[in-house]
Amino acid sequence: MVLVAAFVPAPAVANDTDDAFRAITAREWTWRNAEFAGGDDEDGEAAPSRRLPSVDPATHQARLEVWDGVLAELDALDVDALSEEERINYEVYRPQVENLAASARFRDYEMPFNSDSSFWSDLGFMTRRPMRNAADYRAYLAQLDDVPRYFDDQIANMRRGLKRGFSVPRAVLDGREVSIAAVADLTDPAEASFYAPFKTLPASIAADEQAALRREAAETIGKRVIPAFAKLLKFFRSEYVPKARKTLAAEAMPDGKAWYRQQIREYTTLDLDPEAIHAIGLAEVAQIEEAMRETMREAKFEGSFAEFLAFLRSDPRFYAKTPEELLMRAAWISKRVDGQLGRFFGLLPRGRFTIVPVPADIAPFWTAGRGGATTYWVNTYDLPSRPLYNLPALTLHESAPGHSLQGALAGEQTGLPAFRRKTYISAYGEGWALYTEKLGQEMGIYETPYEEFGRLTYAMWRAARLVIDTGIHHKGWTREQALAYLRDRTALSEHEVTTEVDRYISWPAQALSYKLGELSIVGLRAEAERELGEHFDIRAFHDAVLALGSVPLPVLERQIRRFIAEARDKAAEASG
Repeated sequence: MVLVAAFVPAPAVANDTDDAFRAITAREWTWRNAEFAGGDDEDGEAAPSRRLPSVDPATHQARLEVWDGVLAELDALDVDALSEEERINYEVYRPQVENLAASARFRDYEMPFNSDSSFWSDLGFMTRRPMRNAADYRAYLAQLDDVPRYFDDQIANMRRGLKRGFSVPRAVLDGREVSIAAVADLTDPAEASFYAPFKTLPASIAADEQAALRREAAETIGKRVIPAFAKLLKFFRSEYVPKARKTLAAEAMPDGKAWYRQQIREYTTLDLDPEAIHAIGLAEVAQIEEAMRETMREAKFEGSFAEFLAFLRSDPRFYAKTPEELLMRAAWISKRVDGQLGRFFGLLPRGRFTIVPVPADIAPFWTAGRGGATTYWVNTYDLPSRPLYNLPALTLHESAPGHSLQGALAGEQTGLPAFRRKTYISAYGEGWALYTEKLGQEMGIYETPYEEFGRLTYAMWRAARLVIDTGIHHKGWTREQALAYLRDRTALSEHEVTTEVDRYISWPAQALSYKLGELSIVGLRAEAERELGEHFDIRAFHDAVLALGSVPLPVLERQIRRFIAEARDKAAEASG
C-alpha cells in the first residue's frame, strides 16, 4: 500500500509580523484558558482549577474589553505581511475572537441553556477529567464547593434575561427540569454522578486519605451541591417557566435580527442572510425527496410515501429490544467501517474512541447519538424511537470517519497552535461528519434499501433544518408547522422529531452548520475530481481536508483549491 502524505501548508518564513501575531494569540489564549478554568478539560492538560468560571456581568464586560482590545491589535497588523501559515492561523483566530466578543456584547450569558445543552448538565464533564492524585481530587472537591456561587450567578443572569425578553421560549420548556431534579431529589450523596470519581480511587493514595476524600465528597455533595440544584429547580419551575417568552423566533427578541445574523455567522462561518439559506434548504429537500422515493421503490414497498414512513416507524424488525442490542449493533457497524478506513485515508489517528450509552439524566432530550475524539454516545432511551435503519448513518457521523476520527486527528496536529487544536468550528466539524455519511456508500456500509433510506432520512433531516431554522426564526413559523415539515419528510421517530424541532427553536442557527458545511466539502471534492481527473486520489483529498484541523469554510475552500493546484502541477511534471 502506498502511503499518502497529509497535505500541510508551506512552512512559515519567520518575520516581525508573524512574531507580533503569535504574541497576541499566545497572550490571549493563556488568559482565555485561565478565565474559563474549571470548565470542560477532558484531556486534563490544564492545571486543575479550584473554582468554576466566573459568569457575573462585570466579568463578562471585562472579557469583552479584552477581546475588543485584541481585535484592535489585529486591525493594526499588516495582514498581507503574514507568512502563508500564519495567514491561515489569522483567518481561523480572528473569527474566534469576534464571536467571543459578540457573545459578550449581545449578553448571551443571560440565556445559558437550551433544550439540548445546559450549564448544570455540563458540570458532569468534571467527573471525566483525569484525576491522578489527592491534590487533583481536592481541586475537584473545591469546584463542587463552588457550585452554589456558580448557580446563584447563573440564576441572576437568567433573571436579567427574563426581564428584557431574552429567554428560551416557553414552548420548549416542559420537562426540561428533569436533569435538575435528578440531582435535587437525591437523598444519598453517594448516588450522585458527582460522587462517581470517589468510588474507585488510585492505589497510590493512602487508605486513610481515600476515606477522608470520600467523607468530604459526601459532605460537599450533600450540603452544597444537592441544595444548589434544589434552589435552581425551584427557580426554574416557579420563575423561569412562567416568565419565559411566548414567542419562538430569535428575531422576536431584543435586537433579535442582528443577534440571529450573528448566530448564523458563528455557526456557518458564512455571511448568508436567512432568505438565502431557506432557498438552499428548499432546493436540497426537493432533490433528496426524489432519491428517497426511488429508494422506497427499490425496497419494493407498495404504498404511498406516508405509508412507507409509517411502516418504518412501526415494524418491530427495525428496532432493538434491549439497550445492549443497540450498543452492540453500533459497535459492529463501527468495526466494519474500521476495516475500510485504509482505502480512504492515508493518515489515521493514534487515538481511539469508546462507545457508551447517553447518561440517563439527559437522554430524554438528547439526540440519537453524539461523538467526540474519545467517545461515541448512543442514546438507548426509548428504544422504539431509535430505528436500526438509521444506525449506520449515525455511527459514520458520530464515530469514524466522522467526529471521533476528525477530532482525534485534530488533537494530534501538534504543529498547529492550541487555539486551532482545541476549538471546534461547527460548519467544518458537522459538515465533515455529514459528508462521511455519504462516504459510507462508497465503503459499502449500507446493506439494505432500508439502511440507504435511513441515510437519506439523515440527509433530509439536515436539509430540512435549513428550512425549519430560518422558518422559525425569520419567517415566523409555528412549532406545529416545523414539526409537520420534519415529520412528513423523514423516517425519524415522533420522539426525535419533537426533540429536534425544540432544539432548533431554542438553539438558533446551530442546525444550519451541518448541511452548509457538507455542501462545501462535496463541492470541493467534485472540483478536485474534475480538475485532477485520473490523478485524483481520494486518500490525499481526505488528508488535505483533515490536516487543517477545524477551520472556517472560506479557509477550507481556499486551502483545498491550493491543494488541487499543487496536485495538478505535480501531475503535469510527472507526465513530462
